[in-house]
Amino acid sequence: MEPSIFLDFHLPNAATWFYFSLFLTIALFFQFTRLLSIRNLDLLMLFLLVPGFLILQEAASLDATARASGEAGVDFARRAARERALGYAWLLVGSLYWFVRAIVDTALVRRPPVTANLNTPGLAWLGLALFVGLTAVAVRRTPDQANQEQVGKRPATIEQVQETATAVVQQAQNTNGHHAPAVAVRFWAERGLAMICHAAVLVGLLMIGWRHFGDITTGVAAATLYTLVPYTAYHIGQFDHVWPTAFLVWAIFSYRRPTLAGWLLGLAAGSAVFPALLFPLWFGFFSQRGAARFGLAFLLASASSIGVTALVLVIDGPTGQGIVTSLNLTHWKPWAAPTTESIWSGTHWAYRLPLFVLFIGFLASVTIWPARKNLSHLIAQSAAILIGVQFWHADRGGLYVLWYLPLLLLIVFRPNLTAAEPPPIVPGSVLTRLAGAAWRRVRPSQAPPNPLAV
Repeated sequence: MEPSIFLDFHLPNAATWFYFSLFLTIALFFQFTRLLSIRNLDLLMLFLLVPGFLILQEAASLDATARASGEAGVDFARRAARERALGYAWLLVGSLYWFVRAIVDTALVRRPPVTANLNTPGLAWLGLALFVGLTAVAVRRTPDQANQEQVGKRPATIEQVQETATAVVQQAQNTNGHHAPAVAVRFWAERGLAMICHAAVLVGLLMIGWRHFGDITTGVAAATLYTLVPYTAYHIGQFDHVWPTAFLVWAIFSYRRPTLAGWLLGLAAGSAVFPALLFPLWFGFFSQRGAARFGLAFLLASASSIGVTALVLVIDGPTGQGIVTSLNLTHWKPWAAPTTESIWSGTHWAYRLPLFVLFIGFLASVTIWPARKNLSHLIAQSAAILIGVQFWHADRGGLYVLWYLPLLLLIVFRPNLTAAEPPPIVPGSVLTRLAGAAWRRVRPSQAPPNPLAV
């Protein structure tokens, strides 16, 4: 029997999603009465990276054509190589813009309130409808989507999470008498976990806007825009991209509870590598206001996550260097020759090393500057760090927009957050005294001189 005409719909392709989301974003959030404003520029620049995604998609299509054409596909392969280099160059130029924008945001104090062109219930309904649409994009399998190449190397911890979810789904189907192919079970487990993580990001953005920005409309606007920008739809099934980001968003929400924030960021760092780079910044953010509790919780959470993964890998067979390889830590070595697709493909590793050294210097500078940070500094500098990784990361650097996309949305919509600082800690704690002593050795006291001293 033929399907109903009402179910004969087709999902938009990448270019259609780009134009649709751009026009709808302008209609919903653009301030037409204040054309020359930073927020209007931010809304437009959120789409700056999209042409790079489209160029890389075209390069992948040319590669497929070259493989199907045999010897006659040499010209297609050369064109694909040129477009691939152009696509990654475009992504890095756009990343550079947002890197500078995130640093500049630390100096922006006065921020006008968000006034969307649609009321809060309307925005909430649109966001929910778009999330349902994204779920359809994630679960509707077409031949190209089913065989879509994994973007980047998946960390072993996240791989273990997916294997566990697949085993649970398989066991539930066996109990009910259904025996689906293992590939199908793995697909549904991966897409289900991805949508759960996206939902966690949406709720986290909503709660940050409501509790910390003091305006639930801001939270709804940020969550709606997260479902609207093309990057979410392009990588909707990349579970490993959004899993650590969900922990990061909720760590930001818990910034007034150092222990909880440490656990959340530690779990993110234990399941992926890039959240670990945020530890110096966050430790400096808490400084003498809970840094010891944050650091201890972070170390315990990350060690527990990595330890469980290493134990599973040892049981399965690999040891020593095999564990390092399985955890995909070798792909984060800037002194190793790049072996995966990126703008650095075919170049010597020494060309990336200066960028890595500059990144380490930037990481050290944001740890101690500014000396007293608030929530706006934490969000902007965290985004800058994750964007900075894209320049020297040799495994598809520039494509990992979902790592920092929620942070960019918080930068766009945030109000004045000068009073949003960590709470003062209870004096007398042993951890407090130890953290204070360690911090004073790193940064001397800035107390003004005593005018009565001789």
